[in-house]
Amino acid sequence: MEFDKIHNKGQARIFKNKYLEMLTKGHPAIIWGMYIVILTFIIYKGNTEFGLSAKTIILVSLAGIFSWSLFEYIAHRYIFHMKVNNPALQKIAYILHGNHHHYPRDRQRLFMPPVPSLILSAIIFGLFYLVAGKYAFAFFPGFMLGYLLYASLHYAIHAFAPPFKFMKPLWRNHHLHHYKDEDLGFGVSNTFWDRIFGTMFDLNKEKEDKEKVKELMFEKKK
Repeated sequence: MEFDKIHNKGQARIFKNKYLEMLTKGHPAIIWGMYIVILTFIIYKGNTEFGLSAKTIILVSLAGIFSWSLFEYIAHRYIFHMKVNNPALQKIAYILHGNHHHYPRDRQRLFMPPVPSLILSAIIFGLFYLVAGKYAFAFFPGFMLGYLLYASLHYAIHAFAPPFKFMKPLWRNHHLHHYKDEDLGFGVSNTFWDRIFGTMFDLNKEKEDKEKVKELMFEKKK
């Protein structure tokens, strides 16, 4: 997914129709607000109607968060960066992720927009319920919380410098993924799976290009 020119201003045009185009954008506060209500309700139902204890909800939710971290890695590596010649699949990859590499300063497309997000999450919940039954009422909230943390960290990586020194490797791993090698550094919320599967950058050998990093950061609002 290489581009002749990386744009530091503006954003990709996904659809010609202005209403469809509008549906491709989302604000973090809206997504968080929407899912806090939904996930709280699902957990409440799991507890009151399906008898899930607080301990069970916590443990199963943690399993959901951990599962998200693996899904994040697999999706980023094999779906978002799929190497195909089929134009339709290339278009899908561009809509899902390619536009972010093309316009890394576009802050409106780091969270999945509300409408497609709700449709996809409903399908995911249904699949979880078919497989896990009542435990989906704890696993799904954990899985979605993992997604929200991932998207928020991704936003933060492009918004400001790491707030703590121990988070610097996470920031650098993603920056290098953008400007050095798209076949490495697939973890965004963590580097665990990159280390497990051998796709972690050797941060001791990679010199940080401050100018290229600057080009990945959001422009400050005036």
